[in-house]
Amino acid sequence: MNKPILTLDDAKRVASAAEAEARANDWKVSIAVVDDGGHLLYMQRSHDTRFGSVETAITKAHAAAALQMPTKVSEDAVMSGRLIHLALPGVIPAEGGVPLLRDGILVGAIGISGVRSFQDGQIAAAGAKAL
Repeated sequence: MNKPILTLDDAKRVASAAEAEARANDWKVSIAVVDDGGHLLYMQRSHDTRFGSVETAITKAHAAAALQMPTKVSEDAVMSGRLIHLALPGVIPAEGGVPLLRDGILVGAIGISGVRSFQDGQIAAAGAKAL
């Protein structure tokens, strides 16, 4: 079986689409793309983005890959009182992390941080759509 992978070119295309969405809204964000093992493949932030958003974007991408679901699922669970999500390893209950699928198979994830979580989610979705 040949398992699909996320190449560096794929990661750059995903990040570019996310960046276009952020720029269209004048949002300053950090963009992280990880492979299916949660390892950082590509990272970018503009010079005027808060540096604290870098680790948050990476963590969102890692969590989306590890759990194979958007980080919004954990955010919604915590907001509804399912606090067990706070104890799950590597979980960040904030929207902005989205798995990247190729032919229905997880190949990586994108994480965005820098604006409100629903805006991070909007940017991440735009990036994921480019794959």
